[in-house]
Amino acid sequence: MTEIKSICVYCGSSDGKNGSHKHQAEILGKAMADAGIRLVYGGGNRGIMGAVARAAFENGGEVVGIIPKFLVQHEWHKDGLHEVGEVIFTEDMHERKHLMFEKSDAFVALPGGIGTLEELVEVLTWSQLGRHNKPIAVANIDNFWSPLMSLFDHMGEEGFFHSSALVKPLIIDKADDILPAILTEAKRIKSTGDSEIIDKL
Repeated sequence: MTEIKSICVYCGSSDGKNGSHKHQAEILGKAMADAGIRLVYGGGNRGIMGAVARAAFENGGEVVGIIPKFLVQHEWHKDGLHEVGEVIFTEDMHERKHLMFEKSDAFVALPGGIGTLEELVEVLTWSQLGRHNKPIAVANIDNFWSPLMSLFDHMGEEGFFHSSALVKPLIIDKADDILPAILTEAKRIKSTGDSEIIDKL
């Protein structure tokens, strides 16, 4: 991994109670479009997921949504066709996550639910196991992810991170800072030679 061309954004398929989460997703989507970086995401058009995709698409960005067939009825509005970019339909969640990984050079976790949590933890696990060295950013909007970060600290203190150096996501408080942080981290990885880490699952 030497250049950031695509970023996978994990996030909720509902709006949540905090309106700033959706607004920050829109800021990120526009920033990616302006930078010419493709958005890879879960394919839904609802909630925060729909907000980041529409913001990227409406500002001229390339958008690729990846969604299992069985989730279409849950994560798409009923009023018709998907309105943003390319959509890839998969048979199951495993295929979806694998494709999202393969098509992305970095990952961002915006606020979301248990599905977003699972995706974030999985990509962190793969990093800890040395299967990739792609930058991972946690968008800690209004301290949304702070309880999880505290849990990670606790796990490390208890000796359960056997490769803690590989589990260091970028913790970002504002959407404006996400893209610059990822690009800086990608340059650091390249300059330190960490790119020898296997880039395949």
